[in-house]
Amino acid sequence: MRILIVTPSWIGDTVAAQPLFMRLRARYPDARLDALAPPWVAAVLRAMPEIDGEVIANPFAHGQLRLKARWALARELAGRGYDAAWVLPNSLKSALIPLFAGIPRRVGFTGESRYGLINVRHTLDKTATPLQVERYAILAGPPGEPLPRPCPQPRLEIDAARAQATRAALGLAATPAPVVFCPGAEFGPAKRWPETHYAALARQLAERGVPVWLLGSKKDAAVGDAIARLSDGAALNLCGRTDLAQAIALIALARHVVTNDSGLMHVAAALDVPLTALFGSSSPGYTPPLSARAQVLSLALPCSPCFQRECPLGHLNCLRQITPEHVLATLGDAAMAAEPPPRTGEP
Repeated sequence: MRILIVTPSWIGDTVAAQPLFMRLRARYPDARLDALAPPWVAAVLRAMPEIDGEVIANPFAHGQLRLKARWALARELAGRGYDAAWVLPNSLKSALIPLFAGIPRRVGFTGESRYGLINVRHTLDKTATPLQVERYAILAGPPGEPLPRPCPQPRLEIDAARAQATRAALGLAATPAPVVFCPGAEFGPAKRWPETHYAALARQLAERGVPVWLLGSKKDAAVGDAIARLSDGAALNLCGRTDLAQAIALIALARHVVTNDSGLMHVAAALDVPLTALFGSSSPGYTPPLSARAQVLSLALPCSPCFQRECPLGHLNCLRQITPEHVLATLGDAAMAAEPPPRTGEP
């Protein structure tokens, strides 16, 4: 059996889809799983052992229809003999390629009235599946079948030698292990802990002999520069200097991660790295970091979660009032020691 999975376009959503892949692997142990994915999430999929086939580049940006190009890609895929496709985004456009490719079984939520495009249609029950990870995982079974509990948690796999090679290629010291900050948030500034707070925390860690690395995309480079400057050089800005595969490898080397609600938060949780996740405008009730080693800081102010890109009240108190001292207290003695003991499963 050969299965095509049309993946989400966000890093965090792609991580959240892994329990679905685990359930598909258990249900169809001899199947080959290929993924049709945007290039910027491919590195996450390659860290999932369940995706044992090809990661095929999905070249279509959000909102692009480009019917002729979709048809051409679909006809290329038609020759691969897929038996089924799981379409995870809910948009009508995302279901076109499996239809055009003639894949006989097309599984997903009805979404944007995708009658005919999706022919194994699930109906979303938000009460039965409150977490995003559960909403993907339930698609492995027939429509209407309850989700078996407990739902598995995402777990990425990174080769230890590759992680060390990435560190060496970037000229980073092997010891002491760093605390990694992920100060970006693709959705908008209402999800970002203030730069001044990150800088203050970096200075406090530097006083204890703990290095701090900042990881993120090119879009986060300016935020990283500001934190590095405000921290008087205590934080090393690597935002935009790594691709996603390298960032994943470096997170695997961290003793602790401090992060906004972002894609890299979900990566850190799936790597089973100890982490502190900061929630303000968004809700940990829908997309929490799925790890026993994760601690969530959320003030649950009356104005949050607002799910806005920018604070509608202009004060960002939901994050600003989480102080560096609050976060420092979550790190623990091992994370703040100049030479922490190796953590279990360390690359």
